[in-house]
Amino acid sequence: MAKAKKKKGADEGGANDWLTTYSDMITLVLCFFILMFNPDDITQGQLDAISESMRTGGIGSLAGGLTLTSGRAADLGNMIMSLPSTERGRVLGTAMRRAISIFSPELRSNMIKITHEERGLVITLAGDAFFFPASARINIEATRDILQRIGTYLTYSDQLQDRKFRIEGHTDSRDVDPNGPWEDNWQLSVERSRAVLRYLSDLGVEENRFQIAGFAATVPVGSNDTEEGRANNRRVDIIILDEGHL
Repeated sequence: MAKAKKKKGADEGGANDWLTTYSDMITLVLCFFILMFNPDDITQGQLDAISESMRTGGIGSLAGGLTLTSGRAADLGNMIMSLPSTERGRVLGTAMRRAISIFSPELRSNMIKITHEERGLVITLAGDAFFFPASARINIEATRDILQRIGTYLTYSDQLQDRKFRIEGHTDSRDVDPNGPWEDNWQLSVERSRAVLRYLSDLGVEENRFQIAGFAATVPVGSNDTEEGRANNRRVDIIILDEGHL
């Protein structure tokens, strides 16, 4: 008696063949969006949101936490990409990448540091590299080329045409020489800010776009208990201000 032939079907796994096609389609869609991705169009906040979303549950997760789906703000018409602050952040992100390119030798030698914070884009000049010790006189011979590049960057960068700048002077916590020209670190920090402003103004940067301030040793970035920390605290910050911090 002939045996009945087995029907091909779920028992042989044929019903799951669609998963292979589906996974191939998802891979192709992912590749498409990677090719379409433009790093100039994403802000640090969006990158942080993507990272946090993946960490807390992954894209498409039904769990709580940050996701990449539209929320109530989108329902109210406040799409994230249309917010003015997002556009400002994108512009400063482009300006930061250009600054990193322009000042890459000084970044490697720690003469300059470039950071982005709530107030805006910060270009930090190492005090010991740009000024003579305990002085507000700029070491022009050593820094002329750098300051000229800073002036050109502030004046001619398309992303900075409508920006305001603030120059902030900082010192370490050691007292000034009582026989020197400065009454205290407040005066020294202000005069260093003024010196940078005068030089940039002489290079053609519009003076009315600037604010200056001196903070003495009140805003340290390093420990004043070590020489390295004190050296980091002796600095001048040129801040390209976000519009919310004018």
